[in-house]
Amino acid sequence: MTLDEVLYKVFLFWYACGIVLLSFDWIPSWLEWANAMFLILAGSLAVIFFLKKFDWQYGLLISSVIFCFSFLIEYLGSAYNILFGQYGYTEKFAPNLFGVPIAIGFAWLMVMGTSHVLARKIVPRGGLLYAVVGGGIAVVIDLIIDPVSYKVKQYWLWEETGIYYGIPYSNFFGWFLVAFILHLFLLFVIKWKNGTNENPLWEKRMITLFVLMIVMFILLGLLGKLWLASSLTALLACLLLILALKRKSR
Repeated sequence: MTLDEVLYKVFLFWYACGIVLLSFDWIPSWLEWANAMFLILAGSLAVIFFLKKFDWQYGLLISSVIFCFSFLIEYLGSAYNILFGQYGYTEKFAPNLFGVPIAIGFAWLMVMGTSHVLARKIVPRGGLLYAVVGGGIAVVIDLIIDPVSYKVKQYWLWEETGIYYGIPYSNFFGWFLVAFILHLFLLFVIKWKNGTNENPLWEKRMITLFVLMIVMFILLGLLGKLWLASSLTALLACLLLILALKRKSR
């Protein structure tokens, strides 16, 4: 069994254990580190996808740019209140580097891997519309990630407020802008490389990863009585999947 297959099965096992523990509220405080590891595993699957889809040189470049760019933006956001609003990370999502959880960079890898596949299926011709859709998909993911991480898990604390669970609108604009820029970067790499490799298996796995992540956070949202975030995210995620599965990617 290859390393990528092992990692995928480890993620599924970790996910299944997490679903059981969360459903019965069996996660003790000393096991909180497992949440960060869960996102690290999810992001690692996205790295494998990029390696297989773009070849290892371009895949490493893409993964490095996504991780470093998103981590830098998150650092600027938490330290200088740039783009996302005024917020700060707690120690509940450690380990942190320069005040930012390392898992955040992996979370963005997961977001970009899954949104890329969905956006390419919805807008197979690529172009600016692909980047807009990709940014929109990232916002849909954030509609459930942020309320859960803030209200339920308290991984970070907002110093501003907003109508949607006290989260400022600038945060969602920031998510869209970062994802939009990174999708433009992916378009540039695709043009530079003159296309991508066909890999239906890992494309399906990215869609599966999207569904699993949405389901996990919706479950946490329901347990935390975040009814609006859970129902809104479920509705929008279903619409995205319907649109994506009706089209063929190129």
